[in-house]
Amino acid sequence: MRSLAFAVAIWGALAQHALAETVLERLDRGVDAVGECAGDVVQYCKGITPGGGRIKGCMLGHLKDMSTGCLAALAGPTPEVLSDGDSAVSRRIDMYRLRYIEIFLADIDPSTKGLVAACYGSYAMPVIPADRDTSPQTQVAALDMDEIGKKYGVLGASLNGPKLSIADWWDIEVGKTRKFGSMEFPHTAQLNLTGTANVNDVKPYEPQTIARKSAVNWNKGRTVMVLDDPDGNVWIMKGFQLGLEPKISYDDFMATGPAVFKELPAGWKARVVTLAQDNLEVPEGGIATILSDEFFNVYDKTGPGMSNYKP
Repeated sequence: MRSLAFAVAIWGALAQHALAETVLERLDRGVDAVGECAGDVVQYCKGITPGGGRIKGCMLGHLKDMSTGCLAALAGPTPEVLSDGDSAVSRRIDMYRLRYIEIFLADIDPSTKGLVAACYGSYAMPVIPADRDTSPQTQVAALDMDEIGKKYGVLGASLNGPKLSIADWWDIEVGKTRKFGSMEFPHTAQLNLTGTANVNDVKPYEPQTIARKSAVNWNKGRTVMVLDDPDGNVWIMKGFQLGLEPKISYDDFMATGPAVFKELPAGWKARVVTLAQDNLEVPEGGIATILSDEFFNVYDKTGPGMSNYKP
């Protein structure tokens, strides 16, 4: 019973995530149990030693399994960032070979009890540098995701990228600007997450949906990597993962071709194609379907409901 009390105490700290204190700091002060989550902690995190954020990490990995009562207890005051796209305005951005990052601020949407993440993109900064690098390595390396999450009162903050844009241009809804370390850039979308507050934990080759009122275009004649899934869907690469410690350049990746993939699920295949026409993506209902591969490159679905063309 004593270990359960400690686990519930730690989870109580998580429920108060909007405060600046860490889980361990609140545990040291003694935190009242969150009764609505006690059963969830026991069911999903049994045997995990309290401390070091381990119970928090465990529970964040089981959000999709969590009881309604526990989710309701967690969904306290809505973080301000979840409304940063309310007054967004459209802007066209020249994206080809632009280096960028995205930062995702994840929390529970009180209206749906689902996990969502406000997305902020460096590609949408007011002035694009002449070298087309909107995410300088030293500035990105200095980002502290834990501190950013605390600053904005969310369950989790995570970094996507740095990436290299493969699409030619985006028309995107640009919202409120926020500061991340020494960088500032605006809200550009809202991602619906499944069972994790960290976008880097999303499983490869599993589709996700993202709410964005945008258009994306790949120009005719552009050579791109596409993935074919067993259901006949075609996915076109939109962003190439550079990361903070690049292992392969985009040019080398493309030169290697489909052989570079080692973890494609059964029935999937990769192709290098030259587009016979523009691939103009305008997601139906403002909901785009995307996925990542084993390298964390990002792809958008093509064809009906997403784009005018299926390569």
